[in-house]
Amino acid sequence: MQFRRLFPLCLLVASAAHPQDSWTIDLSLQVQAVGGVTPSPDGSLVVYTQTRHLLEEERSEQVSQIFLAKADGSARRQLTFGDKSATAPSFSPDGRFVYFRSAKSGHPNIWRLPIDGGEAESVTHWKGEIGPYAVSPDGRWLAFAGAPESPEEDRDKKQKRDFRVVDENPKNHQVWLLPTASILATPQRLSDPRRHVAELDWAPDSRSLVFEYRPSPSPDVWTKADLSEVNIETGAETSLVATAGSESQPRYSPDGRFIAFVQTPERAHWAGDAWVAVFTRKDRTVRRLSATPDERPNLLGWDPSSAQLYFGEMKNTRSALYALPLDGPPQLLYEPRKGTFFAGYGPNAHLNRKGDSWGFAQESSDEALEAFVAQLPAGAPVAVSRANLDLPHPPLGETKALRWKSKDGQEIEGLLTYPLGYQPGRKYPLILNIHGGPANYFSETFLGKAGLYPLAMFAARGYAILRPNPRGSGGYGKKFRFANVNDWGGGDYQDIMAGVDHLIATGIADPNRMAVMGWSYGGFMTSWIITHTNRFRAAVVGAAVTNLWSFTGTADIPGFLPDYFQGEPWEEFENYRRHSPMSYVKGVTTPALILHGAADERVPTSQGYEFYNALKRQGAQVQMVVYPRTPHSPQEPKFLQDIMQRHLDWVEKFVPPSGDVRPLPGRRSPADSP
Repeated sequence: MQFRRLFPLCLLVASAAHPQDSWTIDLSLQVQAVGGVTPSPDGSLVVYTQTRHLLEEERSEQVSQIFLAKADGSARRQLTFGDKSATAPSFSPDGRFVYFRSAKSGHPNIWRLPIDGGEAESVTHWKGEIGPYAVSPDGRWLAFAGAPESPEEDRDKKQKRDFRVVDENPKNHQVWLLPTASILATPQRLSDPRRHVAELDWAPDSRSLVFEYRPSPSPDVWTKADLSEVNIETGAETSLVATAGSESQPRYSPDGRFIAFVQTPERAHWAGDAWVAVFTRKDRTVRRLSATPDERPNLLGWDPSSAQLYFGEMKNTRSALYALPLDGPPQLLYEPRKGTFFAGYGPNAHLNRKGDSWGFAQESSDEALEAFVAQLPAGAPVAVSRANLDLPHPPLGETKALRWKSKDGQEIEGLLTYPLGYQPGRKYPLILNIHGGPANYFSETFLGKAGLYPLAMFAARGYAILRPNPRGSGGYGKKFRFANVNDWGGGDYQDIMAGVDHLIATGIADPNRMAVMGWSYGGFMTSWIITHTNRFRAAVVGAAVTNLWSFTGTADIPGFLPDYFQGEPWEEFENYRRHSPMSYVKGVTTPALILHGAADERVPTSQGYEFYNALKRQGAQVQMVVYPRTPHSPQEPKFLQDIMQRHLDWVEKFVPPSGDVRPLPGRRSPADSP
């Protein structure tokens, strides 16, 4: 079935001949995301996705399509078209087809397309949910994780009787098997429907599958993941590794002797604490390999000799590719000269089937995301896409990594973006931008792309921007990442404020013109800051945790804070109270804009309402905007457009980029704050 070509309105605007003088929100929405970069089995070709923001009269969505290129970047062409996304591309073992996932038929299904030309055909005819999939090494079988929709579920939806009992009958994904030669065949279920399958991999002889499973699809139970193997001929399942900790990311070695995976301690921690282990299939033993630098590895796969593995990890504000021998320490293979590639779990970096080349998406502060491919172990990266090279590229503020000492002497790193046209000796208004997580991080990503924060626009209007990685952030090792356990709003707050003071002391930041903003944990810290100091003239509080007790009882991850605070709220009531911004909300004077998604299950909208109503009832300057249909991470382009514009408008209203301002009152320090 042919995919129809799509020309979004915003892209027609982008092709105008008049160059842009400065970054705008509309230009940011024209920047495309690139992902799913996967080389062909022989390494000669590469597929990847490009994702556009589609803004039309009655549409606001992101649409992804698949592109194919030679590994030298030539012969680039678009493979899929239409108004439905095509994602998760992969090659058939013989390299003749590209498989992908799409809901073009009205439901998510697996499709394939001959690379030499022709129409795409649906390999599955599925009604329900489809997760990860993989074609067997001999090309004969397609395995996928999915949950079918029963006729009763369809009927109940139509009759408006689709109520549910919490935690009963979860929508578990099972392993399903289908012959690729008979696309009309009924898929065969290979796993227990009482468990949720999150990831799978084929044995090199195509006779077995290993899969990661959890008790349910709940994001709260990743800590209980285990591994099993199933024989596709007999259907017999064998438990491989099932400890009190978490086992994930299983990968067969090319010689079939081993299965590598990522394992946590018996108590898996949300801050991230893991290593690579190897299961020997012959004697069923498990061996832990050398520790990785950040102790949060993302396995990409094996090299062809089965002697070492490849993994990605964050390394300060950049990411890095490593080789991990079965005996010996990790070896750094690739770190970008500037910028970062996607090394996080479930990403845009992939090995080919042979394990001798890898594809990845890379960007930097001043260069938009593009697809790259390189030979392993240490070939030079080659750009294969042109997703953003032809867009206007107005000047951007320069971004540099910056280090400073916190109150207790801990060295902290962050990213400083200078205002466009920066002049040494002149003081500038400051934007303090705080990341989520808290074990996330700021890396050297493109300033001009669309997102929550209009960074390029702030810099173009004369603001300096500080993005700190305080204790608790990823990329600096386990000890640093765990340093805010039981201490949100303590050392991390001191780290952030020390960075602000450093910029004031060096003459870059004007202490009377500062704004603070953040999303999720960044929203927590933003609300914490304005309940502890009056130094900021404006704040934007995004999807913030403001009350640790009520958050734990309403979020979809009720085990998250009990891990960080070493006990349940009813066991550690005073500890939760002392670390909740709501405990210090009396007397807040900083004008606050609160942004929240109406469908946010990670940080429920009630967290925003609690903070909003507390400020409003005290007569503070506060505004709250709620976005319908929106989960924790906003995706609809028109909503992103509005969120970026509101950040700009709110900050400029209270922190003008130029002009005389009166000094701010002194610090506000609640007596019983941590």
